[in-house]
Amino acid sequence: MAYRILLVEDNQQICKMIADFFSGQKDNICTIYTVNNGTDGLDAAHSGEYDLIMLDVMLPGLDGFSICRSIRAVSDVPLLFLTARAREEDVLYGYTLGCDDYVIKPFSLATLYAKTIALLNRAKGTVLQRELHCGNITLNPLTLDVIANGKPVILAAKEFALLQYLIEHKDWVVSREQILDRIWGIDFYGSDRVVDTHIKKLRKALGDAGKQIRTIISKGYQMKDQYER
Repeated sequence: MAYRILLVEDNQQICKMIADFFSGQKDNICTIYTVNNGTDGLDAAHSGEYDLIMLDVMLPGLDGFSICRSIRAVSDVPLLFLTARAREEDVLYGYTLGCDDYVIKPFSLATLYAKTIALLNRAKGTVLQRELHCGNITLNPLTLDVIANGKPVILAAKEFALLQYLIEHKDWVVSREQILDRIWGIDFYGSDRVVDTHIKKLRKALGDAGKQIRTIISKGYQMKDQYER
């Protein structure tokens, strides 16, 4: 089986090294498609059918974190960050956005290949989960349907994205800053209290099921399967 891999990396020498190494393996099952800037990388990710995507973080046009966020809104394709951003907060942020692995430059090509094959094997045969469930709430990220307590709920785009993020991180305590970065983007410069406003709207729209969203004082919010009566 041949795998299509999209590599979004502005260093053409690194692109050539990776492409040559992968094509030189005995099984020769991976084909690398390279793009050298973030804007074209996002277009390629959304227009092509790839089995795995490798992303640099610092890219001209659009950064890798933003690309990852956009991809994760519609796809569960395996995604691997390949970057010199080695700070722990950057690594953790990458995982928060939904990446599957984070490889720091400089790296071993053999290790990168092994990680890639492991991700491909893990993803092979899996199907994108159509519905997310949490207590009395069901959310379908493909059809954009939300059911709460057995009744359909109409949500604005921000509230839908917020609910999806909370369900995907069920039982986690997520801060306002994490929510802002994921839903509004890292370039948002407004007050983090905008999160509180949208949480209030979301709770109201969900009715009793909105009580599943707990306020954790001084920390943020937590989605639970049950709510405290």
